[in-house]
Amino acid sequence: MAQSRRAFLSRVGAVGCSVAASPLITPVVFATAPMDARLVVIILRGALDGLDAVQPYGDPALARWRKTVSVGPAGGAHDLDGYFALHPSLAGLMPLWRAGELGFVHAVSTPYRNKRSHFDGQDFLENGGASPDGALTQAEDGWLNRLLPLMGGVTEKTAFSVGRERLRLVSGQAPHSSWSPDADLELSAQGRLLLGEIYKNDPLFHRAAQRAADISEGMDGAMGPAAAGRAKALAEFAADRLNRDTRIAAFSLGGFDTHRNQKNTLPRALGELQAAILALRDGLGDNWGKTAVLAMTEFGRTVAENGSGGSDHGTGGVMITAGGAVRGGRVLGRWPGLEEADLFERRDLMPTDDVRRYAAHVMSGLFGVAGSDMGARVFPGLDMGDDPGILL
Repeated sequence: MAQSRRAFLSRVGAVGCSVAASPLITPVVFATAPMDARLVVIILRGALDGLDAVQPYGDPALARWRKTVSVGPAGGAHDLDGYFALHPSLAGLMPLWRAGELGFVHAVSTPYRNKRSHFDGQDFLENGGASPDGALTQAEDGWLNRLLPLMGGVTEKTAFSVGRERLRLVSGQAPHSSWSPDADLELSAQGRLLLGEIYKNDPLFHRAAQRAADISEGMDGAMGPAAAGRAKALAEFAADRLNRDTRIAAFSLGGFDTHRNQKNTLPRALGELQAAILALRDGLGDNWGKTAVLAMTEFGRTVAENGSGGSDHGTGGVMITAGGAVRGGRVLGRWPGLEEADLFERRDLMPTDDVRRYAAHVMSGLFGVAGSDMGARVFPGLDMGDDPGILL
């Protein structure tokens, strides 16, 4: 049903005491269960460039493909293992790496291929099911929701998020609700333009819409450092819930679609991710040792830098793991190489493993769910394979 402008304004006016019920809000989702382990899933929207976040500077082909995007240790990146280096904007995570509480899985993806659509890629990532031909299943639920009944003891506090657009990751029949921090009205850049166009001929509504856009602009991951404050707020609230009876939290961060000027745009999004991980570490205290954090994105980006100093939609990417429950200090995954003949369709990092497999083993280990159930019910069609040993 179409909403009136006054209905919208009533929500905007309530920002001071509650979050507007709007699909432009980033949801935060929680689940409760009786076990002691904790899981945080962060969806990185926009397709994180894994070749820039975790730079394979030891591969000589990287320097030929990237002239301004990837810099390597000589340009300020932080060496991890003599082959990979961490982007300078994630420098605050290096103490976690040294403590064995941060790791990476490179050259991974979902089975999604070729079309490189953000919408389809994110649906695939959050639904998690694949038919034998690699197509997205028609189910509308998500893999975290399908996990919950297998954990036992799940209550109606399964999820908390505010807004019509919920994470598909947790949608489904298992009990769930949602929440988002007070006054966290997040409008995308497109949303701000749309509001301005809709209300441009109505002075009263135009002023109110502009106020909402101004509030949102300070929270947009692509707009400036205030975004790290929003990410920190999400993570701090998640940590508070996880220190109580919540055992699973999920939220999303944006700003990773770096078609232009990547060396200036990606650092802001990575700073937001770093702020969220560090806030989880600080807020969880002793419970950090029982926690696994998985940061996942819909696909990677092209190996070659484009003409705008950015990178286009690709295939293989990187998964980030953190927490006291993970065996970090390692870059996992089978590296395929960056020579043109080694690339997927001669343009993208070749995926050598399924990112769902790593998530499945983490959840199986944390919550004692049988691998057969993970492959049959949580990620339909997935071959679990050998345990990659992400958890301690």
